[in-house]
Amino acid sequence: MMKKRMIRSLLSVSLIGLALTGCGQAGGNKEQGAAPGAGGGEPAKLVISTWGFSEDFFKKEVYAPFEKEHNVKIVLEIGNNAERLNKVKQGSSNVDLIYLSDYYAQQGIEAGLFEKIDRSRLTNLKDIYDIAKAPLGEDYGPAYTIGQFGIAYNPKAAGKEIKSWNDLWSPELAKKLTLPNITSTSGPMILDAASTVAGSSTFNVDQAFEKLKTLNKSVVKYYGQTSEFVNMFAQGEIAAGPIMEMYVKDLKAAVPDTKFVTPQEGAYAIMNTVNVVKGSKNKQLAEDFINWHLSKEVQEKSAKSKIDSPVNTTLQLKPEEAQGITYGADVVNKLRKLDMKFVNQNLKGWIDRWNREVTQ
Repeated sequence: MMKKRMIRSLLSVSLIGLALTGCGQAGGNKEQGAAPGAGGGEPAKLVISTWGFSEDFFKKEVYAPFEKEHNVKIVLEIGNNAERLNKVKQGSSNVDLIYLSDYYAQQGIEAGLFEKIDRSRLTNLKDIYDIAKAPLGEDYGPAYTIGQFGIAYNPKAAGKEIKSWNDLWSPELAKKLTLPNITSTSGPMILDAASTVAGSSTFNVDQAFEKLKTLNKSVVKYYGQTSEFVNMFAQGEIAAGPIMEMYVKDLKAAVPDTKFVTPQEGAYAIMNTVNVVKGSKNKQLAEDFINWHLSKEVQEKSAKSKIDSPVNTTLQLKPEEAQGITYGADVVNKLRKLDMKFVNQNLKGWIDRWNREVTQ
């Protein structure tokens, strides 16, 4: 009898020991760096730096499904391109993933702020436009949207039909025109357009500035933010100006007859990119998120909601769904693309010259 009780006691001690050993091993895995959120445990945290527009849409259609599937909590850092890029430069940010226009993303690349992308993880790359796959080089992130930078105008107020960049120099638009400032994302595009209007087959900076000098007297204001264009247009202060197609819906809300033109010489591609920040502890998770944003599901919902123009070529939009966004290979493949490395190398000199020669 005593022998049986001893055996039962030994078995109990052994089972308790095994249970404690199992607990110790689980805790040990966590301490040794097991991925947070793996296996349904504590959610990982993915910090995304972005602009913050259409926040409700992104929370519901982009962030929430990814959070659920990957057991992750997405935290946002909101601001404009320059503010957010500067925070990463200064090291005052713990961002994993950053959304920037190609203009600012090139600055981040030159400052060594981004990780090299593992393209084997981006399985949706095969479905996006070639121009969007590696706009700033194979080592860096893709463009998740491409916008068209053309000309919007009020036909009644302009007093003429606008078909080309050259039409901005028409006398009918004197004191009715706005242009982006050289310091804005689209500023260098106006410089390139002026070179084309001046007759150069390749970019000629001297001819571009000479041409822009003659246009200065027609410009009501050089805008730095699109909201300035929209306000001036709504109040009748201007009749025309270069703008991204995605903002035409705001112009139409104020002036229903607003027209948007793809100039005969070609509109410009404005691409928003997404990159993994150097030193991120969640690189693979960040790459998974980039791949998710390139998926047909996200791209289609975003396009139909008029949030972003799609880069995924597998979705099909009806004419009314494509209204107001940049859509279709026939449009995208004709867009002019600036060399952002060249732009950033010369921008300081262009800004100085702009202030000295154009706006005086």
